[in-house]
Amino acid sequence: MSQDNAIKGPKSYFPSIEKKYGKPISHWLDILEALNGKKHMEMVQLLKEEHGLGHGHANALVAHHRAQGAP
Repeated sequence: MSQDNAIKGPKSYFPSIEKKYGKPISHWLDILEALNGKKHMEMVQLLKEEHGLGHGHANALVAHHRAQGAP
């Protein structure tokens, strides 16, 4: 993949998230969907505390989720 076609932003974390935690991205987005209305960092903290995600991975998932129009 050339530099121009490289995945950028939060999605660039998705392959490592799936590999490390063994769940598809849709699993994490479903969890976040149930948390709509919470603040960004509240969602990040929940993923870290209740599901064991690292900060960068949790933040990338929340950023992607919110960029898709979630409150």
